[in-house]
Amino acid sequence: MSDIRLIVGLGNPGPEYQNTRHNAGAMLVESLASWFNIPLKYEAKFFGFTGRGIIEGKDIRLLIPTTFMNKSGQAVGAMCTFYKVLPNELLVAYDELDFEPGIAKFKIGGSSSQNGIRDIVRCLANQKDFLRLRVGIGHPGHKSKVTGHVLSKAPANEQALIEGAIDESIRCIQLLLKQDLPKAQQRLHAYNAAS
Repeated sequence: MSDIRLIVGLGNPGPEYQNTRHNAGAMLVESLASWFNIPLKYEAKFFGFTGRGIIEGKDIRLLIPTTFMNKSGQAVGAMCTFYKVLPNELLVAYDELDFEPGIAKFKIGGSSSQNGIRDIVRCLANQKDFLRLRVGIGHPGHKSKVTGHVLSKAPANEQALIEGAIDESIRCIQLLLKQDLPKAQQRLHAYNAAS
């Protein structure tokens, strides 16, 4: 059975970043909150929007930091410290350049070039072994184009693929909470909205 107690969705704050590719993690947690009727409210001490509800019989807290992406650890660290959430009880959803839109995958630990994840690792005293859920947004082809790519909205066809992967990810989070990570991984990693 899963030990997950806190699910975090990464993004940038403010209306200008809403529904941009970089906010795929925040979109996932917003959708999760909507599916399970968990209201999200701003809590200054956690530097973000938080909620609490029952998902698959588990008491789960949700967090969308309102710091900028590269300061995500401030919110995650504050909440993990306050509620004594261990790294193995944490799931962080975020955008992944290396996957095409329509693909999402779970991963435990490891290094990441994603600024939000790097800051979370730093704020958790370099503990990396938390669960990640990477939502594919595709790569623009050259590193000089990455910033503009992640901070812009995907065209409608790609956005539909990203939303499809988010929906499937939520079903797999349910499977994770109800059963275990291998079953959730098996289902999610077989999924490809583009196929």
